[in-house]
Amino acid sequence: MPVAVAANPEPEPDFRQLMGDVRPLRPDGRICHTPPPPKPRPLPQHRASQTPLTPQAEQALFARMIGWFEPAQIDSQHRSPGTPSNTLKKLRAGHWPVCAELDLHGLDRFAAHEQLTVFLHRARHLGQCVRVIHGKGLSSPGEPVLPKMVRAWLTHHPDVLAFCETCIEQGGSGAVLALLRRPHG
Repeated sequence: MPVAVAANPEPEPDFRQLMGDVRPLRPDGRICHTPPPPKPRPLPQHRASQTPLTPQAEQALFARMIGWFEPAQIDSQHRSPGTPSNTLKKLRAGHWPVCAELDLHGLDRFAAHEQLTVFLHRARHLGQCVRVIHGKGLSSPGEPVLPKMVRAWLTHHPDVLAFCETCIEQGGSGAVLALLRRPHG
């Protein structure tokens, strides 16, 4: 059967003609919806007040911050909970031979922390007792930093069972002997 094709299709009506008799609604006092403000940019804009500090200004800032996060006093010895009470006596008496030594002289707190962390990890596989020389801080500008920091780090390190100051011949208050937990398996 043949399909009938329309000869001239009807033109589409004009929108303005269709909506010509529409009148806007009168305002009724309702609040119109306003879109939320645009989200802030993900990165803050650089302002002139955020210029980088000079090295001298950084040093002055660090000098004022010394002591904020460090312990108020230096512990001469420490024993972790669960460690036998005679451990410190045996450590001072040289019961365990020193298997490794680390000298932190001349390092800042960040470099010293990094060196100490790696040293303790490696030394556990060599033996149980290590000597860490941090110095007395006599050449430090201001208050000595490393003696407090090293002892605080050792106190909180999970592999350190105990530590004590060395005898005068081995550095006295400028070094500590630390007893390390044996490695597993």
